[in-house]
Amino acid sequence: MNRAPDVRLRVPTDEDAIAWHRIFDDPEVMEFHGGRSAELSVYEELTARQRRHDAEYGFCFWTMLDADDQVIGFTGAQPWPHESFGPVGEIEIGWRLARTHWGQGYVTAAARETLDRVRRAGVPTVVAMVHSENKRSIAVTQRLGMELEELFTTPTTKALGHQYRLNL
Repeated sequence: MNRAPDVRLRVPTDEDAIAWHRIFDDPEVMEFHGGRSAELSVYEELTARQRRHDAEYGFCFWTMLDADDQVIGFTGAQPWPHESFGPVGEIEIGWRLARTHWGQGYVTAAARETLDRVRRAGVPTVVAMVHSENKRSIAVTQRLGMELEELFTTPTTKALGHQYRLNL
């Protein structure tokens, strides 16, 4: 069995918004998230929101750092952010990783740490919302032991998605 890579999670900083913007500015990374990186202001708001989530809930989308303390993406959990569709009221886990770190086990290792942290925070169940063609993320949900609960269509892009669930 392969050893999990060294990965550390931290609450996102203001500087992480810049790092996220830079490393996600890759069409492959953003294939299932609109095709390109969002504007820097979106990441500034996202990191600020995650700091609030950490303070309020004890979890958030944390910045992922490799063994050299380089920002390589994020993973974590947050309340489902949409009121009009999806698992309203649920806790969603998610991840996004710099292309240079794909296929090395970072997301799975960080997602397992996320599950441990949200379990300790008292969260009884989590969901993951994954584009139906995102084979890499579907594989992560399977490695985590999540089960496909339902199929859905996103209201904005009309893309088919999978909702996975894991009881903690």
